[in-house]
Amino acid sequence: MKKNNNKFIRKTLPKSPTSIQGLDEITGGGLPKGRPTLICGGAGCGKTLLAMEFLVRGALQHNEPGVFVSFEETQKELTANVASLGFDLDKLAESKKIWLEHIHVAREDINQSGDFDLEGLFIRIHYAIESIGAKRVVLDTIESLFSELPNPLILRAELQRLFRWLKRKGVTTIITAERGEGSLTRQGLEEYVSDCVILLDHRVNDQSSIRRLRIVKYRGSTHGTNEYPFLIDEDGFSVLPVTSLGLNFDSSHERVSTGIDRLDTMLSGKGYFRGSTVLVSGTAGTGKTSIAAEFVNAACKRGERVLFFTFEESPSQLVRNMRSIGVNLEPWVKKGLLQFHATRPTLYGLETHLTTSIKLINKFKPGIVILDPINGFMIGENQTEVKSMLLRLVDFLKMKRITAFFTSLTPAGENLENSDVYVSSLIDTWLLLRDIEIGGERNRGLYVLKSRGMPHSNQIREFKLTNNGIELVDVYVGTDGVLTGSARLSREMKDHAERIFRQQEIRSKQFRLERKREAMEAQITVLRSEFEAEESESLKVIGFEKARDERLNLDKVKMAKSRKSDISENTKRIKNKKILNKRSLV
Repeated sequence: MKKNNNKFIRKTLPKSPTSIQGLDEITGGGLPKGRPTLICGGAGCGKTLLAMEFLVRGALQHNEPGVFVSFEETQKELTANVASLGFDLDKLAESKKIWLEHIHVAREDINQSGDFDLEGLFIRIHYAIESIGAKRVVLDTIESLFSELPNPLILRAELQRLFRWLKRKGVTTIITAERGEGSLTRQGLEEYVSDCVILLDHRVNDQSSIRRLRIVKYRGSTHGTNEYPFLIDEDGFSVLPVTSLGLNFDSSHERVSTGIDRLDTMLSGKGYFRGSTVLVSGTAGTGKTSIAAEFVNAACKRGERVLFFTFEESPSQLVRNMRSIGVNLEPWVKKGLLQFHATRPTLYGLETHLTTSIKLINKFKPGIVILDPINGFMIGENQTEVKSMLLRLVDFLKMKRITAFFTSLTPAGENLENSDVYVSSLIDTWLLLRDIEIGGERNRGLYVLKSRGMPHSNQIREFKLTNNGIELVDVYVGTDGVLTGSARLSREMKDHAERIFRQQEIRSKQFRLERKREAMEAQITVLRSEFEAEESESLKVIGFEKARDERLNLDKVKMAKSRKSDISENTKRIKNKKILNKRSLV
């Protein structure tokens, strides 16, 4: 029996790329090629613009001409509406890249003719496709037919026949439809246009407009299943998927100075990591923007570009205020190294803020981006949306190896180590500014709450704003607790006086010891002199007595010799000793 060695080859569904930012990513490459796609949603959510951009980008970027069949807007209206996006439909039509067809079905025409079918629509679409060799077709909004025709059952049957015919033609088709009450469409089109269904939603929460896109189904293909924010601006339709940015970016070992020497020292002497995310949080008036300004000033001195997003102050006001602490940012603006972008957080939705930020970053190409403050985006209960927006921005900046610097206002009386936008998990270095009230004064303190990847100080520094910039001073930590301001100065003066007193006591004791040492050494000198004198006299007496004793012994020997008597053993020893002494002298 022969083995079957044929292996199953996985095949991917052919797709037509939309070239719309983010949409191809969440659809896995585009819309199903040669099949119909339903785009549904309420009024003003962008169905027509999405469909039109799909045609235009297909014609310009993929050499796939397209037919746009409109049941509501005329060719002139469509051309005018998309001109603001930079699409020249007249030029595309002249070059046979786009075919615009407006079809209007009037009830009186149907009543006069009696029976109804879509054969005329088939003919017109077929002619348009053959005229330009179209690969893409848009039917916008086909549900307009239902409002004019008395028998919707016949129309559904004809539409099914139309979609089967379009499939046989092999053209990629988009059908737009209005969303119904409790259903995707008013007429149930999703039941038989089900290869791919995309739902667009335009909602307003807390006076903030938000657009969302969701792929309800995509037959034969994996796809993103979340709700994704999307935007319509001067560059067209763009989707902002959370999954578009991941955790595969490279981390840098390069360090950048904070602009404050002692703060660099607290961060192992080198400052922040390049491409990291820095958060400075604290209550009002603690100096968050001032720390950002010092960082900006140091970066511009190094020749780096800085993009500063300010949501509370105008650029002119911010530059003026920073002069009061000796930081002049105006020269960097004139040199083109510093660019401000000032808007109110409530000017438009979070997605527009994100897209605007990304566009400015791509255009200006900064090395550092400042957002001051990020909690201004908090409106009502939109913490999840704000965190999602900041997550996408942080990932984008990390992929670009851009250092992000955020400030956040913490309400007084709350837990200072809890940011109200809940982004602490996204932050690499977190500096916390706090008020220290003592002795009727309100002073500032700074400490490093965390700094990933580096050893850092765990001490609190007093944070002072001076005419020459920011100064970090050691706080007084003693039995009285942590002291700052006048209390610290008073305690330091008291400690200084005590040190002087102790130093004087030490010098006095050293002086007395020195005098005693000198007196002792003088006494030792006198005693040594007396000892040497007494020793000299004693040695003389000893020498005299020894010489006298030897003389007596010699005399005895001589006397014995003269008498011819025996010499005693003692006398011999004395004699021999005398001889030996003479020899040694020789």
